[in-house]
Amino acid sequence: MNVQERVDKFIKDSKRVLKVARKPGKEEYLELAKVTSIGVVIIGVIGFVIFLLGSLIGL
Repeated sequence: MNVQERVDKFIKDSKRVLKVARKPGKEEYLELAKVTSIGVVIIGVIGFVIFLLGSLIGL
């Protein structure tokens, strides 16, 4: 597969993805925002706990 065929395939695939993609509704957007926020908080808490444990054992 040469460079021109790869570029043509990429453009074709990109057009197909853009054709299927849609803008999320308000409810879907808020649900995704909640899930993302919960994930960030969980990762932050895990990092804080690891930091505390490291401080307690003197690392």
